[in-house]
Amino acid sequence: MRTLIFVYNADGGLLNAARDAVHKLVRPATYPCSLCALTYGAVAKRPAWAAFLARVGLPALFLYRDEFRDTLDTRDLPLPAILIGGAGQEPEVLVSATELDALADLDALIALLEARISR
Repeated sequence: MRTLIFVYNADGGLLNAARDAVHKLVRPATYPCSLCALTYGAVAKRPAWAAFLARVGLPALFLYRDEFRDTLDTRDLPLPAILIGGAGQEPEVLVSATELDALADLDALIALLEARISR
């Protein structure tokens, strides 16, 4: 079965999460992870995003930049990114960092994902 892989342009850990939350509140325009900004408020997942993930019908894997670089990244992929992969296959880019950065809002991200997943 295919898996959606969401890779944030942020490092994992409690201290990093706290620093990111403050950054999003104080200087949102300079926050480097558009995927985080679209799908999360200051600290919680947006309800529309949670609903989309529940209905999409594919397993999802969420990775921070440091986790991704240590386990799956063989291409030095620009982040954030959304990938799709299956067992034994190299994940392919579903939504690139450039595309994520250009999206206006969460509704646009959901529409783009629905269109690409259904192909």
